Amino acid sequence: MQIDPRGSRFAATLTTLVLCAVLITGSGTLLAAQTAIFALGAFAGLRYSPYGWLYRVAVRPRLSPPRELEAARPPRFAQGVGFGFALVGTVGYLAQVHWLGLAATALALAAAFLNAAFGYCLGCEMYLLIRRVRSA
Repeated sequence: MQIDPRGSRFAATLTTLVLCAVLITGSGTLLAAQTAIFALGAFAGLRYSPYGWLYRVAVRPRLSPPRELEAARPPRFAQGVGFGFALVGTVGYLAQVHWLGLAATALALAAAFLNAAFGYCLGCEMYLLIRRVRSA
């Protein structure tokens, strides 16, 4: 399956905003909602993510067609990585281990920001590296 890479950057931008709000408020509930969004993207598929749906319905129709498409597997893997960090962060905040919630959220934020601002998907690069190591 091929996807529009602008959709991944759009999702990363929304994720960056949500994770910033989590760090500012310390809200485990808000991070739990972001964790669910990561889970949908990773386990059900990118088309089932609310951010992917919003991009397809509200943003993509207003843009010209993408110059190129990218494989969906690396961004889907990246959603799984985000899910892992967000899950750890959610547990940290809800268990009142705030340093754990803060650290895991900050790591997820760093990755989301790299994608949103520079188009560098850290999780996608991890996926490609793992594939290369496995095939060697």
